[in-house]
Amino acid sequence: MSVILLKNKMMHYEVLGRGKPLIFLHGWIGSWRYWFPSLQAASANYRAYAIDFWGFGDTTKENEDYSILQQSSLLDGFLEEMGIGRIALIAHGLGALVAMHFTINHPNLVDRLMIISYPMSQTGFDLRLRNDSPALLAETTLPHNPGNEPVLLEAGRTSPKALSGSFENLPVELLWGAWENLKIPCLLVNGQNDTLIPPPTADEIAKLPENYHGILFEESGHFPMLEESNKFNRLMADFLALKSGESPRALQLKEEWIRRFR
Repeated sequence: MSVILLKNKMMHYEVLGRGKPLIFLHGWIGSWRYWFPSLQAASANYRAYAIDFWGFGDTTKENEDYSILQQSSLLDGFLEEMGIGRIALIAHGLGALVAMHFTINHPNLVDRLMIISYPMSQTGFDLRLRNDSPALLAETTLPHNPGNEPVLLEAGRTSPKALSGSFENLPVELLWGAWENLKIPCLLVNGQNDTLIPPPTADEIAKLPENYHGILFEESGHFPMLEESNKFNRLMADFLALKSGESPRALQLKEEWIRRFR
């Protein structure tokens, strides 16, 4: 286990591999642990980090403020403390909101952005995320099988305030009104059967700028990185292999395992 001190509080992360820096950000349910298969896959070519936000995993749960701004500041502090420069971000749910917030505020620090289960509006999420406990959300979102244990086990360790706090003082205009300000390649990934974050409609995808691309995993729910891990990791590798600045719409997707939004 690796930790650093930010504002005199413990912040936990894990790292594998060598190469350009890649950061994984977890969602509302679980911790860094469910990223481990993808972390391993990416570590062949990248210095891959997975972090725990305030209130999650092994990062301190003593915070009073779990807002998107504070979690974004955690990411900023981590990069500064570790001396990490320009990064690629792969982020899920809560982490996707944090990643978007961070990227729009620090556009020169992010080379590309892959966001999974990103709410397409400030109301584009199930109210259970705001009201239910992390443990209950995990139980009702994922079946009990070995591949899902990292989520099921870690959910019970999450501070309930970390979920409700993430919806306080949401920077609405920044997260849902500044799409056009993001000039870097951005890949949106959703599970068709996600009961917490509805996938975007074809019309919503069509309205996004040219540097965005939407991918739908038809057999996944909220955790495509676990439910269709091989397919997810192949897509991730293709996205990361794009030249810097290249639109993700150039990806040659294999129709037999994944469908593009039309």
